Amino acid sequence: MQYQKIHCDLTGPRASIRLPEPVDGYSIDEDIAAELRDCCSWLSLEDEIRVAVITGNGGVFAVGRKAGPHDATGATALSRLHWMEGMAVASAFAGLPMPTIAVLNGDATGHGLELAMAADLRIAVESSNLGVGSLRDCPFPYDGATQRLPRLVGPGLARDMLFTGRTLSAQEARDAGLVNRVVPEEDLLTATCALVDSIVTAAPIASRYAKEAVAASSDLTMAQGLRLEADLSVILHSTADRAEGLRSFADQRSPRFEGR
Repeated sequence: MQYQKIHCDLTGPRASIRLPEPVDGYSIDEDIAAELRDCCSWLSLEDEIRVAVITGNGGVFAVGRKAGPHDATGATALSRLHWMEGMAVASAFAGLPMPTIAVLNGDATGHGLELAMAADLRIAVESSNLGVGSLRDCPFPYDGATQRLPRLVGPGLARDMLFTGRTLSAQEARDAGLVNRVVPEEDLLTATCALVDSIVTAAPIASRYAKEAVAASSDLTMAQGLRLEADLSVILHSTADRAEGLRSFADQRSPRFEGR
């Protein structure tokens, strides 16, 4: 797919999205947001894609948070809402059916952290910093920080980061559960490829169902969640991939899953 600001590349079952370098102190503007949403809409229809990766450029993942029209003369609550909807990217990325990875090649702050939190997994370089920004200096979060952050790190640390603007180092973020893996900068590509390969070689339908079940778990009771898990397991038993898994085990070879 060709875009003016973001770069989207398909390599077999892998989709890779690269954000542009920050401009004027922030990485995401209306045009970038629109391109990201369009890209996610397109990727969601591609059944052969087994993993989607998003990363940054210029030594950062994504930083800053663009101020909205609330200070402009004649701005209304409705115009502010429309603008916020136009800037939203996190839910589009979170809504992708395949597993997703945010590769934090540098800092992820403000809107950039909101986008990173929408991924299923996050891998970061040791030098990266993660934060939502200070309420004193930055606009109020508008793309999910108050909802996704406490689900990842717990309400206590989330309040600390939101109230005070506290920024976490990559190691602190991993200890808190905000980041899954931390690696030296020179090992980022190798570690990312290994992580991607471990997902790509797994059964793709099972991976998508696992993502669906985990995503739904926070909105379901335990009984409802267990029923969903059981239902998805039953459906998986009817797939060609399950039969291939059994054959490969009997033949003592690696399975060749086709997503059917």
